[in-house]
Amino acid sequence: MDLEAFLDTYGLAAIFGIMLLKSIGVPIPIPADVVMLAASARAVSGRLNLGAAFVALLVALAVGGVIQFSLVRGVGRGLILRYGRFLGITAQRLEAVARRLEKGGVLGIGLAILTPGVRSVAVPACGLAGIALARFTVGLVVGSVVFLALHFFLGALGGSLLGQIGQGLSPTMLLVAVIVLLVVGFAVWYVIRRRQHPHDSPREVLAAAAGAWHEATCPVCLALGAVERLQVDLPVKQRTH
Repeated sequence: MDLEAFLDTYGLAAIFGIMLLKSIGVPIPIPADVVMLAASARAVSGRLNLGAAFVALLVALAVGGVIQFSLVRGVGRGLILRYGRFLGITAQRLEAVARRLEKGGVLGIGLAILTPGVRSVAVPACGLAGIALARFTVGLVVGSVVFLALHFFLGALGGSLLGQIGQGLSPTMLLVAVIVLLVVGFAVWYVIRRRQHPHDSPREVLAAAAGAWHEATCPVCLALGAVERLQVDLPVKQRTH
């Protein structure tokens, strides 16, 4: 069953469940922004209530983020340090993000949550850094609201256009087009990571690209990811010189 058929069958409950699991840290192989854009497009077409979809996704992002934050502070600490590297969540990146977020306050946390390629590191970094739950939660909600609003705007803007394009394509052709876009998105993340970390091994770059792809593949997110080093990676490089 493809994503569209799955959403047709289970609706808002499916969207909430997928985003909740992804926010907790479960590596479901569907980029988060694909789910957001799909929810927005379906709301515009009348198949979902726009307000209900937005609130459901926000609750999923917030609750899932808090659960992951709490797990990292407890039983999940060893797991994230041991297995996080498979999604580009290395000890070095966690340290860099944690130091930045300790100084950035609520707005710094919100900006990290908003930035694709950083969000997956920001949540566990906050937990490992011992940031207060209240401060983390406020920053998480602020960043998530902006992240959702951006994707709902993009979904509403492109929903009608995609619908018109889809009318002239068979379901198989649409599926192929989606797969091609996802592959292209992963390739772009790989190039971004390779340019940001030219001395990393191919395995490390692939892991970082996979972690970023897990969050986002839309053009706006890819553009935000391209300047991520100005926010997180640059301080690491400066410390190494």
